[in-house]
Amino acid sequence: MDGVNVGLLGAGTVGSGVVKILTHNADIIKKRLGFELNLKKVYSLAIRDDVKDLLDGKIASSVEELFEDDIDIVVELIGGTGFAKDFILDAIKAKKSVVTANKALLAEYGFEIFSKAFENKVDVGYEASVAGGIPIIKAIKESLGANNIKSIKAIVNGTCNYILSEMLYNGICFDDALKDAQKNGFAEADPTFDIEGIDSAHKMAILSSISFGDNVKANEVHTEGITRISQLDIKFAEELGYRIKLLGISRLIDGKVDVRVHPTMVKKGDILAKTDGEFNAIKVLTDMDDETVYIGKGAGSLPTASSVVSDIMDIARNIKYNSHLRVPLLAFPFNYVKKREIFNIEDLEMSYYLRFTVKDQAGVLSKISGILGDYNISIKSVIQLNKGEYWVPLIVFTHKSKESSIRQALDVIEKMDLTKEKVLLIRVDNDE
Repeated sequence: MDGVNVGLLGAGTVGSGVVKILTHNADIIKKRLGFELNLKKVYSLAIRDDVKDLLDGKIASSVEELFEDDIDIVVELIGGTGFAKDFILDAIKAKKSVVTANKALLAEYGFEIFSKAFENKVDVGYEASVAGGIPIIKAIKESLGANNIKSIKAIVNGTCNYILSEMLYNGICFDDALKDAQKNGFAEADPTFDIEGIDSAHKMAILSSISFGDNVKANEVHTEGITRISQLDIKFAEELGYRIKLLGISRLIDGKVDVRVHPTMVKKGDILAKTDGEFNAIKVLTDMDDETVYIGKGAGSLPTASSVVSDIMDIARNIKYNSHLRVPLLAFPFNYVKKREIFNIEDLEMSYYLRFTVKDQAGVLSKISGILGDYNISIKSVIQLNKGEYWVPLIVFTHKSKESSIRQALDVIEKMDLTKEKVLLIRVDNDE
């Protein structure tokens, strides 16, 4: 049986991993498929030294070479939403199936790309776009296909999880933890997309779409990062029986999609609270299979490349046995995909951790308590630190309250001269 040929765009961190896997594991891949998977052409502006010897005679002089007749599958691993989008759409138009790890592109233009692929009867594999080496896309699209998904709670950014873990275990501040993450290769030189929650929002848009048969875009995901989390918050969360994680959450409420990314206090006994370092963890709650948990490396050359090659192998089988689009690209046929309303975060009802910076003087607590009471916000516990300083932290832990009421109360409090800065709000994962 003749083999299937692959063209690769981008030989950077993940692309070089794909080259290594397709080369070093060619024998096991052939045995599993029953035919050869050939890396035919690679186009990249730069080729890493550790894969140059593996690409002898395979380096293309132009992108167009990846669209030649003997190429069956093209792989896009350059990222971005400009050239990458044009490349993928051109590949689809040329009747090539596509594999990508580009979460930003799919979170914004996924529906358009999948629609074009459906029209041209080719596949798009995107397992590596969420959680690196964890096979969560396939799990939702196939393994849990007989289930109604009730909710997803996930740590999908290794950079943030590493930073929060370093703050917890080593007692260091956010800035020092970030520098450590950059030194160890877990954070980019410009970490904005990670620490502001944008990367996680892209991934949650994708997971929400395939979980509920929707077309959720990244700009519809309520997004907050971890830059305001202090060592004080880490300490108090621990004392209260929680750990702080940047969670992505998605669920359906009254037919609306509740999808958000924000720091969350998670009970210590929860598997998400125990997932440390650069690892990702995803909990999927369904109606029939209860809760399943997926943990693994959320990034890195070989873990992510492993997911890319898995997609290549799946699509290669579809090509060999003429079964394109065997699994719907969005997990549901397009006639079942609908655009739902996004749930307003102000309608949430849960507990909250609030950190105020207030004047160290008598009557401050009673004033804040009175305003919270005016908005029907019940206080569960209070921690007031007297440091002998002019401004001191005041921690308020609330009972279940409506977010709109919390926001209104904080708006009043923050305008008073007894507070110094914007109140830090962290949602508590115990009432959902």
